[in-house]
Amino acid sequence: QVQLVESGGGSVQAGSSLRLSCAVSGYTYINWMGWFRQAPGKEREGVALIYTGGGSTYYAGSVKGRFTISQDNAKNTLYLQMNSLKPEDSGMYYCAARESRIMISIFDPSTYAYWGQGTQVTVSA
Repeated sequence: QVQLVESGGGSVQAGSSLRLSCAVSGYTYINWMGWFRQAPGKEREGVALIYTGGGSTYYAGSVKGRFTISQDNAKNTLYLQMNSLKPEDSGMYYCAARESRIMISIFDPSTYAYWGQGTQVTVSA
């Protein structure tokens, strides 16, 4: 059973940086991992994804150039470095993982089987 535990959220001002962490346990056949976020009244959206086998990364257009996803295999941890934060980046951030290796619908949260409990990020203007 894969378990994901996020940490690192908080309340910051616009222009600040935060780094989210996701501790992974029970890792077996996970091929894709990523960060998703959900603002109140909005659908959950994919923010940054990584193919764990090769390390290829993919970003939503709204965060490209500001966010960086990375993995530390020795620590079994996934990271999301968020720079130049904007108020519209606010929301609950979730770490997610899936076993399928196929690069289809990687930004679709419904294709991810494993989720963390989330960590709140609030960016004030």
